[in-house]
Amino acid sequence: MTEGILHQHRYRVDVDWTGNRGTGTQSYRGYERSHDIRVPGKPVLAGSSDAAFRGDASRHNPEDLLVAALSSCHMLSYLHLAATSKVVVTAYSDIAEGMMETDAGGGRFVEVVLRPTVTISTTSDAAKAEALHAEAHHACFIANSVNFPVHCEPRIVVEPA
Repeated sequence: MTEGILHQHRYRVDVDWTGNRGTGTQSYRGYERSHDIRVPGKPVLAGSSDAAFRGDASRHNPEDLLVAALSSCHMLSYLHLAATSKVVVTAYSDIAEGMMETDAGGGRFVEVVLRPTVTISTTSDAAKAEALHAEAHHACFIANSVNFPVHCEPRIVVEPA
């Protein structure tokens, strides 16, 4: 991206509530939190609230999706930086965890911790591979958009020779 030039990107998501049991929201317990999340040209995601909030545990909830977005964005930023820095990544997996606190007035995320395990080739520099995580964090669009800390605890594995 050229310095000083602003590029705008729009993302459309259609959300349709499917949880009306026939009486709408007439009572708090009388409706499902089920909904469909549609992005044009992509598979539909089955959504709900978290089971702790009367949702369907078999469906994706917004909290899961937020943590997944942070993990995925970090990974994609990291893989880009690895490729441009001559660090050959052969495998990447992350166990990400978000912490949300609630009270009578609502709730909010207080942190997300990413725990990626990155496997690199024997020809790659492990110290450089680890350092790229800090750069990836600063490059991640989603991490730059949230108002809580996102921590990264990477583990670098050099593949067997």
